[in-house]
Amino acid sequence: MKNVVAVVLGGGRGTRLQPLTTYRSKPAVPLAGKYRLIDIPISNCLNSGVNHIFVLTQFMTTSLHQHIRGTYRFDAFHGGFVEILAAQQTIGPEDDWYQGTADAVRKNLRYLLQRGTEYVLILSGDQLYRMDFDKMVAEHQAAGADVSIAAKPVDRSEAHALGIMKCDDSGRVTGFVEKPQSDELVNSVATSPEWIDAHGVESHGRDCLASMGIYLFNRQTLVDALDESDSSDFGKEIFPRAINERHVHLHLFDGYWEDIGTIRNFYECNLQMARSDTPFELSSAAAPIFTRPRFLPPTRIDGAQISNSLIADGCVIEPGAVIENSVIGLRTKIASGAVIKNSILMGADYDETPADIAALPAGTPPMGFGRGTEVDGAIIDKNCRAGEGVRIANDAGHDHHGEGRNCVIRDGIVVVPKNTTLEDGWRL
Repeated sequence: MKNVVAVVLGGGRGTRLQPLTTYRSKPAVPLAGKYRLIDIPISNCLNSGVNHIFVLTQFMTTSLHQHIRGTYRFDAFHGGFVEILAAQQTIGPEDDWYQGTADAVRKNLRYLLQRGTEYVLILSGDQLYRMDFDKMVAEHQAAGADVSIAAKPVDRSEAHALGIMKCDDSGRVTGFVEKPQSDELVNSVATSPEWIDAHGVESHGRDCLASMGIYLFNRQTLVDALDESDSSDFGKEIFPRAINERHVHLHLFDGYWEDIGTIRNFYECNLQMARSDTPFELSSAAAPIFTRPRFLPPTRIDGAQISNSLIADGCVIEPGAVIENSVIGLRTKIASGAVIKNSILMGADYDETPADIAALPAGTPPMGFGRGTEVDGAIIDKNCRAGEGVRIANDAGHDHHGEGRNCVIRDGIVVVPKNTTLEDGWRL
């Protein structure tokens, strides 16, 4: 795999994940209490033997850069790297911001195509999955393909929100429709469940093959595809054109895969990982998820009631606290009698000392969640302060609610932005 270079796309403005993306890019959003979204594609690469990795970034990149620099360090003998390529002004006509995924790769080809590079693996920075790219590369080589794309079988009821592909008996992609909205369009690219079964994946009646946005290009194919047009997007322009002009092969995958594109997606994926029957297991000796080593002490729990939850390092949970079906992030402080249900608490970037707490303005609670505070159906971003007797819940049942009273409601979920202070007795 030393002839494979991976390119992780840092994503756009992330407006559908606001306010979690107010101060950070999508790949930098915390995940499962202690990780960040960017850890998923990078870990998949490292576990697959791909250790030449570029991350292309543009929006709100500071925390992402800090995380990557503090996490992915290689020794001089193995020669691996995770290199950040931030949008930059250059001499010439292409000195503007990235206009899309293909445009971002095009503007960085001089860095990506090093000597010895034969294949370029293009990944998204905001997806949750575990994949062995070594298998994808081997299948790509055996097929003699110019481009390979990962595909997941889905039910046709899901097809309207995805890019759906059709292939021949050999696995060569022959058709593609982006988000088909009619039965006629779905039928035009539907795949026989028997074909899926015959290729080693149980179809369970599924008859559509959805693009996962994971592409493997031969080096020269990528160069030619980007030189032959000024298209700015892989999924909508480069890939559909390649189907007609080149050998595009389908790599079938049937593990867990989610695109973290909305607040609802983010919320549900996190809480799924807290279940005992989780569809995405965080622990794996063969394919661990790597992240920044913080050297925090173990979490201290004294007489609390906890069920179906993930508790990260460095937390303090006092007697009488109740935590159900929740994700508790690093350094979270939860006082006696607090009740946390169906929620994601992202924790804190630092621990407050007694001197820090003594210096707080009058009426300002310390970081964490005070006595008797209740949180239900919410996402609480980092470094938030909730005093005593606070209630954070969407009791009115709003689907969406704009800025106001220190929180927003997106997809029915209360989101409290980073660094927010909720004083004693606060109610939504």
